[in-house]
Amino acid sequence: MSQSTPRNQGRRHFLGLAGTAAGAIALASALPRQARADDLPHLTLDDATAKALNYTEDATKAPAPHQAGQACSNCNFFSGTGAYGPCQLFPGKAVAAKGWCSGYAKKA
Repeated sequence: MSQSTPRNQGRRHFLGLAGTAAGAIALASALPRQARADDLPHLTLDDATAKALNYTEDATKAPAPHQAGQACSNCNFFSGTGAYGPCQLFPGKAVAAKGWCSGYAKKA
């Protein structure tokens, strides 16, 4: 019968943590990845939801009730950082940062 030494306990602790980390990495790689804006197709003006929400790629040409200064880039539902980005109102599609739709809600 062998006794556990502090050295063995430290080694066991390290190996347990290493195994947990390896399992977490394997699990994370198996999960679906969040789509990047570059991977998303651009929303087209003939899309049914785009039509229903009066989406336009140029906010300066948007119909009423658009107000000056409103654009996808400063909307609460837009999460992009470039010229196009994902929008919660149009899942799986990228919208123009300079665009606008009637679902606009100013970022807090």
